[in-house]
Amino acid sequence: MSDLHELETLVASRIPIIVVQSREEPRVVELFRRIAARRGLMLFRWTASEGLRRLDGGEHPPQRIHARPVDALAHIRGLTRPGLFLLLDLHPYLAEPLVVRLLREIAQRDPARAHTLVLVSPSLDLPREIGHHAARYELAMPGPEELRQLVVEEARGWTALNPGRKVTARSADLAALTRHLAGLTLADARRLARNAIHDDGAITEADIEKVTRAKFELLDQGGVLSFELETAGMEDVAGLENLKDWLTKRKGGFLADAATPGLDPPKGILLLGVQGGGKSLAAKAVAGAWGVPLLRLDFGALYNKFFGESERNLREALRTAASMAPAVLWMDEIEKGIATDQDGGPSKRILGTLLTWMAERKEKVFLVATANDIEALPPELLRKGRFDEIFFVDLPDPAVRARIFAIHLEKRGQDPEGFDLDRLAGLAEGFSGAEIEQAVVAALYAAHGTEGGLAMEHLEGELLATRPLSVLMAEKVGHLRAWAAERTVPA
Repeated sequence: MSDLHELETLVASRIPIIVVQSREEPRVVELFRRIAARRGLMLFRWTASEGLRRLDGGEHPPQRIHARPVDALAHIRGLTRPGLFLLLDLHPYLAEPLVVRLLREIAQRDPARAHTLVLVSPSLDLPREIGHHAARYELAMPGPEELRQLVVEEARGWTALNPGRKVTARSADLAALTRHLAGLTLADARRLARNAIHDDGAITEADIEKVTRAKFELLDQGGVLSFELETAGMEDVAGLENLKDWLTKRKGGFLADAATPGLDPPKGILLLGVQGGGKSLAAKAVAGAWGVPLLRLDFGALYNKFFGESERNLREALRTAASMAPAVLWMDEIEKGIATDQDGGPSKRILGTLLTWMAERKEKVFLVATANDIEALPPELLRKGRFDEIFFVDLPDPAVRARIFAIHLEKRGQDPEGFDLDRLAGLAEGFSGAEIEQAVVAALYAAHGTEGGLAMEHLEGELLATRPLSVLMAEKVGHLRAWAAERTVPA
């Protein structure tokens, strides 16, 4: 059903207070203007800057004597003819007892002469005294066809300003731009599409990256999520062939506009493994390989000392992630955010919120969770169906270690062909990928300023001087590897 129909149904139901959380004030005002005309109702708009102003029946001057919310509500309470009253940005005044009392009195009027108060704000929490009188409504976001038409309109607008020229765009880039505008209001989507087109008269991959970044900044207000600009490709990940194959097979199913009959779209994976084994790099590579935004959830920013605020922060973060779809949501070291607590505290409530989202989400948000300590995770998170698969990222074998050396040497301007990679891989027995990288970095420092630059002896010296985590914490690492051998899929 359309916004117009659903809002008119709420008005017809004589619900005294309707809460519309939206930044699109003009759109909301226009919807209620049409509803008032269809139902023969008076329509007023209140703002702190101009007071009450009647919007139906021609032009009416503002009544600035009603600029204070208490005066405006007292005036509304005294009107006998039912009407619609749009109260814009009333939320700062909802802490005043007299404002709350007047709202209650208006809401409890005789239904035969009841008013409908519409509270419109970007964010609004009602006091409990009037919460049971109210209904919340969220405007529908524009669909794919509406967004595509919007992009076409902006392209025509650019052509009108530049006679004889047309906007250039590959069909794939046009489809990607339309896809990344999803989850935005019409006004925001139009502004971002206009910015993408009007700078150079073309839609390119660079424009799509800018639009995605700007979209995230518009949506995320809490700082719990971060937008990761630096993703990776599968070529940057050494080894993990089973994981790469799994992701390749499911890429089409995740990005397809319509689900393939009989195939459920992939929802997420858990990457368990030794610290420094490449789990974080693999999470980044999923987003890079699939060409979708990567969002990282910061559990440290999630928690709040006030009761219920942590769960609310998580819900807001998940709502933002859904608006960024298709996207990869990376929860790094998830055990630190939802480790089992015995007092029914915030970790339990966070877990409940997360499990509900994992089970019920419809948007294309692929969850990549990483963990170092599987025993700290609650069993209800690990049961079959929560994740599509649980992969174990083990310490690299000799061939993978040689490839890791080659990647990090090449990244730092060194020719891998000039080194005996097999010997280095042998010396790095028990090293994780992160430890190999640090050995390369340390060797470059050791070689800095020496004649001839980096040589084998620098790398060998660093490897021989390093005690990897698999040696320092041999028992714990051995226990994890033994546990995973029987219970997870090798990555």
